Amino acid sequence: MSLATLPLSPSTRPTNPPDVAVQAVNATKIYGRGDTEVRALDGVSVAFQRGELTAIMGPSGSGKSTLMHCLAGLDTLSDGEVFLGDAAVGSLSEKALTALRRDRIGFVFQAFNLIPTLSAIENITLPLDLAGRTADKAWLQRVIATVGLEDRLTHRPSELSGGQQQRVAVARALAARPDVVFADEPTGNLDSRAGSEVLSFLRWAVREHGQTIIMVTHDPVAASYADRVVFLADGHLVDELRDPTADVVLSRMARLGK
Repeated sequence: MSLATLPLSPSTRPTNPPDVAVQAVNATKIYGRGDTEVRALDGVSVAFQRGELTAIMGPSGSGKSTLMHCLAGLDTLSDGEVFLGDAAVGSLSEKALTALRRDRIGFVFQAFNLIPTLSAIENITLPLDLAGRTADKAWLQRVIATVGLEDRLTHRPSELSGGQQQRVAVARALAARPDVVFADEPTGNLDSRAGSEVLSFLRWAVREHGQTIIMVTHDPVAASYADRVVFLADGHLVDELRDPTADVVLSRMARLGK
């Protein structure tokens, strides 16, 4: 049995193997009480390998977005723990958690989340600027070239297409070379061509530079870019698939929807 599926007791603090970037251990998230209680996550244990693109999929209400938000430190668990490397996320102070999200995590959101008054390059370097860090110029130039934004760096978001805005968001997430990039439906607001470009950029970061990316998606085509897909249903981890194809992912999702 692999680490990705091994059930661990809530009291067990794992010693992370060096190839594990982030993991959830018996992750439980409960909303409401009594008759209104909803278990968005119900004892999920799953590990995500360094240098891989993993897609999280499941029917609406399966807990996939909740899991990603808890993995990224954007939400707290009711029970269990999340580990980023050897850092127990739930035990961090708010100050330490803010520093962890700033220094070790990148985010790509469906709604882009760009600052409208800043240029493309200012949006890309914003996390570094907030952290008081100097960009690695060679890496930054390579990211910008790869996402094809060299001639759009002075443009504000309103002057960019949706695909270009999402490329800015991807470049921003990669600029600081974080331990993990979380992508929440990164192609949800894009047409198929722009979506394919963004997914290709994410795949490039994994293949060429060993970036770790965890992506929530409902799209079997997007999931086919991943090394691995994990499936949730009713707050439980129910299946996983390596080297996915869109057709196989669609078939698995159809079974979960029954």
